[in-house]
Formats: sequence, C-alpha cells, structure tokens
Amino acid sequence: MTQTDTNRVLIFDTTLRDGEQSPGATMTHAEKLEIAELLDEMGVDIIEAGFPIASEGDFRAVAEIAERSKNAVICGLARAQLPDIDRCWEAVKKSERPRIHTFIGTSPLHRAIPNLTMDEMAERIEQTVSHARNLCDNVQWSPMDATRTEWEYLCRVIEIAIKAGATTINIPDTVGYTAPRESAALIRRLIETVPGADEVVFATHCHNDLGMATANSLAAVEAGARQIECTINGLGERAGNTALEEVVMAMKVRNDIMPFETGIDTRKIMHISRRVATVSGFNVQFNKAIVGKNAFAHESGIHQDGMLKNAETFEIMRPEDVGLAGTSLPLGKHSGRAALRAKLKGLGVEVGDNQLKDIFVRFKELADRKKEVFDDDVLALVTATMDGDTEKLQLVNLKVVCGTGGPAEATLEMEIDGAEHSASCQGDGPVDASFKAVRKLHPNTAQLQLYQVHAVTEGTDAQATVSVRLAEDGMIATGQSADTDTVVASVKAYVQALNRLLTRREKLGPGADAREISYKELG
Repeated sequence: MTQTDTNRVLIFDTTLRDGEQSPGATMTHAEKLEIAELLDEMGVDIIEAGFPIASEGDFRAVAEIAERSKNAVICGLARAQLPDIDRCWEAVKKSERPRIHTFIGTSPLHRAIPNLTMDEMAERIEQTVSHARNLCDNVQWSPMDATRTEWEYLCRVIEIAIKAGATTINIPDTVGYTAPRESAALIRRLIETVPGADEVVFATHCHNDLGMATANSLAAVEAGARQIECTINGLGERAGNTALEEVVMAMKVRNDIMPFETGIDTRKIMHISRRVATVSGFNVQFNKAIVGKNAFAHESGIHQDGMLKNAETFEIMRPEDVGLAGTSLPLGKHSGRAALRAKLKGLGVEVGDNQLKDIFVRFKELADRKKEVFDDDVLALVTATMDGDTEKLQLVNLKVVCGTGGPAEATLEMEIDGAEHSASCQGDGPVDASFKAVRKLHPNTAQLQLYQVHAVTEGTDAQATVSVRLAEDGMIATGQSADTDTVVASVKAYVQALNRLLTRREKLGPGADAREISYKELG
C-alpha cells in the first residue's frame, strides 16, 4: 500500500532482530514468543521476528511467531542471496501477513565486502528482489548504509528494486552518521526523483551513534517516509536504534506540529519496556525518555510545588498514557490478594490465577521484610515469576560470613536435579565466595561478562535487582533476580543464567556445535 499521501505512520519493530544483535541481549525461544505477543497486542504494524538463516533457533522462533501472530505483519530478514530468501520464506509463510526483508550494503565501503562492481550489485539486487517477490507479495528492500551511498547509485538501485517488485523501500542510516535535515532531504529527494516512488512505502531505519536516531526518524516522516523502524528501549547494536516509545510519544504529544498517527496502544509501553529490559539483561537508564524510572519523578521543591498545584506545570504527558499508575501507593503485609491484583492491573499487568498465586506468596514474604512494598517492588516480583526455563539448579539456602580483615566465606545449599548438595568456599567478598560455591557444586566454564546491581526502590530495606550475563562455548545467557539481600539476589541471578545455558545445551543435543552463527559472520 502507498502511505506517502496519508498521515498514518507504520511502526516496524525490530527488537527481536536488530535489538537482539546487541552483544549479550540474546533471548530464549519462550522470551521471543512472549515479546512478539506483547508487540502484537500493543498494535505494532510489522514485527521483524529474526534472521531465519542465522541459526536453527532463529528459524524456529520466526516460524512460530508467524503462526501465532494475530494482527501484525511478520517479517524475516535475508541477505541478497537466494538461499537466505528461501529460508526466510519458509519461516514466515504461515503468517496471515508475511513479509520478506532483503538487503545489501550499497555504500563504497560496503560494496567492497562482497567485492562486487556497481553493475554486478545492481544485477544481484534485481535477481534477489524478483525472487523474493515471486514467493511473497510483501517485500521490503534495504540499501544498507544508504546515507553514505553515492546519490546517483542510490537512485539507480532503488529504481531497480521497485521495478523488481519491492513494496517497501527502507533507507537505513546503518552507522548513525546522518543528521535530521540530511535525513529529511534524502527521503524527500528520493520520493521526488526515483521513478515509481509514489507506488511504494518509504521507511527509515536510524541508529543512535550520535544520539540523533529519534530526530532523524521524525525528520524522515515529515519528509514523506511512512514507516519507522525502531526497537523497544532503543535496544540495538552499538548505541542502539530509534526507540519506539520516543517516536510514538513524540507524534502523540506534539501532534500539533507532527500530525501523524500510529496504531500503538501507548498504555502498554511501560509493561513491554520493563519486560524487554528483563529478558535482554539491558536495564533502562533512570533518565531515559518516556520509560526511565525518573521520567515522571519530581524532586526539586519548585517542581513538586508546581506538580501539586497543576501536573501540567512540569509534565507534558500523563503517566497513565504510557501505562504507569498515576500514583505510587505502597502495599503492606496486611494487603490481600484482591488489592495485589488491583495494583497489578493499575500497572498494566494482567496475570492468571495461578501466576497471581505465586506472586502473592512472594509478595507476603517480601512484605514481612519490608515496611512498604512499592510499585517497582511489585513489578520485580512479577518478573521473578515469569521465567519459563527448566530449573535444574535451585538455590536452597545461603549463609555468608564476612570479616573486616579476612576473606568472606559462603556456605551454599543447592538442589541439583532434585538432590540437595552443599559446599563452602572463601572469596574476595561475599558475592565472589558465593559464586565460587556455585561453581564447586556445579562445575562449569562459563565466563562472567556482566554483573550489575541496582536498587528497585529507596531505603536500606530496598530490593536489589541483580543482572548477570554468562558466556560459555559461544552461547550467552542472562539471569536477573530481585531480593532485599543483595548476595541472595546475586546467586539467584547467577543460577538462573546457568539454568538457561543448560537448557540451550540440552536443546542442541550431545555433540552439537553450541555456537550459533553470528551476524558479523553473516556479513
């Protein structure tokens, strides 16, 4: 369909593809399905579910998302190679609305990678886009590094792609090089110059290396682009991608100067933002626009006084518009299950009876240790009950003794395959000692790539959320846990990551190469 003469902007979410390319952001199969379902429910128009030829795991995830999706177009990525395109089609073909997205690097630097002349590359574009269109009537084509491609050649290859059957032309700022006025000028000029441009949708795909991804995307829309490629929380390689929540809310709040519409239910933004942060292991910075913890926080006396008199004094959006409760009212140990369910609903989280039961048990345990249980505490409890991996390893008990002049000693009891084992280890601090005890009970070669702690709420009794990232034999797994005891949260997160590594190894089978093909190896 043609969108250049309408105010409807399509939202193309690539959290599960470009977002997952962030080193360490690999998600489990179940997590990918869950995030895809949340994106579908939120009103995302196109979900780029993965890179099917990258690995068997990616193929299975894209194929299952394609079968399960109710509303969104399901898209797979493919290089400009026939086997890639065939594999992509196999993955997305069961979707009610499938799309093949094929690409090739067109700038001088990127043309040197496959060592193709301009004419040879043009011929390959015609061949591969035609092949994709013969398989699927919804084909997107991208000239990778378009913003550093010579103008004449960019026009030439876009015209070839349109004639070969591409229905969407995506213009990627692959390395985050361009600026807003350049982004707008490029899109406007392409639409005015390239034959057939009025018959396709032009899209923009911006990276945030210079901090201009959101501005570049919005400038492209003002110039005629009608599809924005983006990710939840701006997740993505290097400095990340355009953040979905930023462009959507910018067009919503400043609709007076950007009179565009999306199909996004913005009330679901906070929930999916938190869930993506959890499954990816990439916490959202506190001052992140729209979804940061401090985005609706006011500490200055002048600001607080203004907020009490009129919220619009210092807030251009209502917290409710992005799925936040208007207030942060604490629960306590006397609160019942109905109050907890109401709180969860107010936070935009719908849970079934069985899950509510599990959360309520954890809530009561926490309430006995804390004076007040705040919204963020409740959300941390929800996260703790949502992990679907098999728990071969489980923490039973942990006791740590620390001295001012000597090493810490951890005594750990852990259940392994249903049997309890215990071990004691010394280390340079309580966390080091505890992790050594885990490795003593479950020997492994996993390397600790990330260990991160932040407080969920304020106060000495605050829950600590710990994120751990482990790498072993080419696989990467993250674990996250919250507890009022930082050391306990650390061990739970470490054990969770180990469980995920074990689950993936079991799925691959004995003797299989655990390493999935990396995107860099794919070129």
